Amino acid sequence: MRTKEAPRPRWRQIADTLSAELEAGTWKAGDRLPGEYALADRFEVNRHTLRQAVSYLENEGLLRAEQGRGIFVPDPPIHYAVTPHTRFSDNIGQAQRRPSRRLLRASEIAADPALAAAMQIPVDTRLICLETLSMADDRPVGIGSHYYPQARVPDIATAFTAERSITAALRRCGVPDYKRRTTRISAQLISNADARVLGVRRGRAVLVTDSVNVEPDGSIIEFGHGRMLGDLMTFVVEF
Repeated sequence: MRTKEAPRPRWRQIADTLSAELEAGTWKAGDRLPGEYALADRFEVNRHTLRQAVSYLENEGLLRAEQGRGIFVPDPPIHYAVTPHTRFSDNIGQAQRRPSRRLLRASEIAADPALAAAMQIPVDTRLICLETLSMADDRPVGIGSHYYPQARVPDIATAFTAERSITAALRRCGVPDYKRRTTRISAQLISNADARVLGVRRGRAVLVTDSVNVEPDGSIIEFGHGRMLGDLMTFVVEF
């Protein structure tokens, strides 16, 4: 005797319906879906059940929920070129998006053993750390922690506040050019603190870059620790 299959949970039924509508082109890349209340009313469920469906579709890469903004159909990922002259503004601009950066905080710190090793400097060397929010079309896409030798660019925080660009700020501080020496790419789940800043739910994947930039004479001018939303970026290593 054939066993009757149990019905799918309500949240999965909702996810299947929305998935079919996405495949049919009801919504296109970049579109914002109706709000949580409207969708919950449509499917006659509570918001918790709806969020289960949306979370499932997020994990499948079909939707993206942004805190305070709504539920969106993801745009195609931005191809981010990693080259000896990697520049955030150039990469975002080439993707036909509008790049911008905002300073979250600036601080002076002493290099711990890990930073000292990465920057090839003595432990406790004074550094300036800039925490920045990177955006494409005013949409947050990543957070960066940038470390600079205080003795070389003591006014980097003021320069960045004025320029809103790492390259322009370094130029203003007397560093006309620099290039990428190394980039180490890994993946991890977003931290709670970064999720709050980026306005996304916990559990999203981020692409992590640990990079070293050098001046023309080979001296290290910056160590960067970046966290980019994994579903919005595709890193392309170019030689």
